[in-house]
Amino acid sequence: MKRIGAIFERLKRGGRKGFIPYITAGHPSLAATEQIILELERSGADIIELGVPFSDPMADGPVIQRASERALAKNVSVRDCLELVGRVRRQSEVPIVLFSYLNPLLSIGLERLGDELRSAGVDGVLATDLVPEEADEFRAAMQADRIDLIFLVAPTSTDERIRLVTEASGGFVYAVSRTGVTGVQQSLSEAAANLVQRVRRFTDLPVAVGFGVSTPEHVAEVWRHADAAVVGSRIVAEIEANAGDPALVEKVGALARWLVSSRSASAP
Repeated sequence: MKRIGAIFERLKRGGRKGFIPYITAGHPSLAATEQIILELERSGADIIELGVPFSDPMADGPVIQRASERALAKNVSVRDCLELVGRVRRQSEVPIVLFSYLNPLLSIGLERLGDELRSAGVDGVLATDLVPEEADEFRAAMQADRIDLIFLVAPTSTDERIRLVTEASGGFVYAVSRTGVTGVQQSLSEAAANLVQRVRRFTDLPVAVGFGVSTPEHVAEVWRHADAAVVGSRIVAEIEANAGDPALVEKVGALARWLVSSRSASAP
């Protein structure tokens, strides 16, 4: 069984739900990112979403945009991301999903991409601007190297679109809690719970909810109806605020532990 599937099976057996933090590779540095990944795993992360810096991250809000800009200013590339994953793999088996846009991935070459991802130890890819209707070639390349290809569904998705997305997805389905871009918000929309219910009509894959999840209360709310909660902007903002602090890694770990502090209450 692939790492992502194995994690969700383990969570299900334990009556637990998943925690998926997102961080941007190279923010504030590649060395720091490596240590943050390991600290997030120690602090309760089940899967890591590793953002590939991109010049036009149109699905992301200002916090993640700034992180991308800073990483790009240090010339962090998709190959740097793969080398980073390779270094993490010497110490950890935590599943890692590359959260990217299509262009950085295609810069490697589709004919080599799956092999390079697998060799580095990447478990899944979420290419934000790749749609299922145009994904046949990309999907085949990922399947050949056992890389899970993850797609997004949104509250505005029709049933037909949800069916199309779930048929093309592997690992899990990423349900966006709202329309718009990533970013911290005060409360979660009821649309997220309804969307998860709709997705479950079309697939047995786990469903993770993200975009705007930023407090322990949000995480607990997501866990009531989904299989995992994705937290991005809140963690990236913590990294941004403490980028020059020698205690950066410890502070990110403390934030992660706070975010999952209601975990024992999530078991059925």
